[in-house]
Amino acid sequence: MNLADIDASAWAELEMAAGNPLSGFRYVNLCTVDAEARAQARMVVLRSADRTTRSLEFHTDTRSQKWLELSANPEVTVLGFCPQARLQLRLQGRVERHGPGSEHADAAWQNLPSRTRMTYVGGPPGDERGFEAIGELPEPLGEVGGKPRFGVLSFRARTMDWFELRQQDNRRALFVYDETGALSSCRWIDP
Repeated sequence: MNLADIDASAWAELEMAAGNPLSGFRYVNLCTVDAEARAQARMVVLRSADRTTRSLEFHTDTRSQKWLELSANPEVTVLGFCPQARLQLRLQGRVERHGPGSEHADAAWQNLPSRTRMTYVGGPPGDERGFEAIGELPEPLGEVGGKPRFGVLSFRARTMDWFELRQQDNRRALFVYDETGALSSCRWIDP
């Protein structure tokens, strides 16, 4: 398999993962930097992927720390590992935030099932919560109460570090994309 085929295959995996909850790349790490310049990583759900623009989409609560961190520094790393394929993808690029009321957030909200909309109802992420409150229903705002807290993160990759674990002779390659998403360079690198 040549490097162009590997690149195409990796992006096909990401596109498939966005619609398949069983895919190894459905849940990836989004890595940001906080106000004290400390790396912060958290799992996010891959909602969509587009190989032509080299973009990924995630949803978040706009009261979360990641939303604040991204307002100060939109440069991120997205890290995923698929155990079935024994493949790690490390993408670096920039995130654009789409807040409540934006056309992008409104369109994404319309496509969410009710059970997912309910995850945006309740207290701000990271706030203290009493043990007795666990398992209780969210505050009586209903799913519509979550919409003013819902945001979309649009990630555009500039590079992808592709790493395949093998029994012998692991393989690794680096892919670089231009501002339109076109592959501008690629090369094999030492694992």
